[in-house]
Formats: sequence, C-alpha cells, structure tokens
Amino acid sequence: VSIGNICRSPIAEAVFRKLVTDEKLENKWMTDSAAVSDWNVGRSPDARALSCLRNHGIETAHKARQVTKDDFQTFDYILCMDESNLRDLKRKSNQVKDCKAKIELLGSYDPQKQLIIEDPYYGSEKDFETVYEQCVRCCKAFLEKSH
Repeated sequence: VSIGNICRSPIAEAVFRKLVTDEKLENKWMTDSAAVSDWNVGRSPDARALSCLRNHGIETAHKARQVTKDDFQTFDYILCMDESNLRDLKRKSNQVKDCKAKIELLGSYDPQKQLIIEDPYYGSEKDFETVYEQCVRCCKAFLEKSH
C-alpha cells in the first residue's frame, strides 16, 4: 500500500504476482495493491512504473483503488512502503472490528535492511529502478518466510 497507488505499490504487486506465478503458488495467494488516499482512483500506474516493469518482462493491468475496510478483514498481510503509510493504515485498522491483516513495512523483509521504499514520483527512471529492486528483494524474502 502507498499514498496514491500508481508508483510503488503497483510495482510491488506486479513483482509479487510474478514471483508466486513462477513458483506455481498463484492458487495460494490473492495479491492486490491499494492507496491510502483517494487521489488516483481508477488511474493506471505511472507510465514510468509501467515502463520499468516492462523492461523486466512484467505486465500489469492494475487500476488504482483506495484501501477498504474489507481489505483489513480479508487479507492476511497489508505491506506498505513508508512510515506515514504504516501510521495511516494502523489508524484505519483500529476502526475495523475484526481486522485480521498484519500491517507491516514491506522493507522490513529487505535482506539489505532498507526499511523505507521511497516514492519515486518526483524522481527519475533510476529511482523507479531502485523501487523495483527493493520490491524484488523484499517480496522474495517475504514469500520465503511465509509459505
């Protein structure tokens, strides 16, 4: 989960989906990404995010959506990108009766210990590449730990 659901979280979602498909585990995982805010609802990911994924042979048809109460009750994990997302999500989850999701920073799984996945929106192609590499490392470690 990220603020606008057009840069970091769609990259993480697409990376994780490819990993579980490659591992033949897609029937065990339901993967999605969402935003804390409602800024970009219905929008496709940022063109730079799409081109970064495409350079790595990954396609996504994701459309931005906002996180819902159901998400907290349906998903086992909600992994987010930075401290402000974490704070917002924990606050939202307190308003949900039977929250089952474990809310964590995706970066807490990074073997290279980079806790925060910075928003590349105002950055360059290189910043999107950095996000991609962080997502690959974190998603791999998360998948190993949880299956």
